Amino acid sequence: MRAAALRCAELATLRKLDTPRKIQDFLNALPVNHERGGETCFSPLMVLRKRRAHCIEGAMLAAVALAMHGEPPLLLDLKTTRDDIDHVVTLFRRGRHWGALSKTSHAVLRYREPAYRDVRELAMSYFHEYFLDSGKKTLRQYSSPFDLRRWPGEWMTSTESLWDLQLALDESPHHDLLTRAQIAQLRRADAIERKAGRIKES
Repeated sequence: MRAAALRCAELATLRKLDTPRKIQDFLNALPVNHERGGETCFSPLMVLRKRRAHCIEGAMLAAVALAMHGEPPLLLDLKTTRDDIDHVVTLFRRGRHWGALSKTSHAVLRYREPAYRDVRELAMSYFHEYFLDSGKKTLRQYSSPFDLRRWPGEWMTSTESLWDLQLALDESPHHDLLTRAQIAQLRRADAIERKAGRIKES
């Protein structure tokens, strides 16, 4: 992490967020970025200035907070079918187990406790809740942990939208969650599940 980013006044706010619980509470308190002025991919600095975030923006903000306390800034991309929208979370570990920090307006695609033995198991924890209004289950792949320390650009304090980083994450190695045979046998979410899935933050 660059020293200049650590000295940035806005990012100093994140030094107080020294546990995943505090980071998640901070993400939850941020208003959702509905991109009403056009699509964005804000850096953590711009999220703090704009006071809003959507999933990848919140994930990068959480990654900075973890990095400030000596933990690796790792993103996980959850990739869907073409008729749905991918979700990005931040990975963390406690002992040998993985958890995830998540910024979302949905009631279910949220924080995961560090209780998962590996990244695939964690990714699968999102599977049954990831469906369209029709009930079609859409989660198909998960990425290898994407280490932001290896990103050559300035992702923490950029004032420009980070479309190149978003593309790199999208094109990074991904792994299938299901076989074709399993996909063909999927049952649609039932009416009560679809009703619960429509609960969103404003």
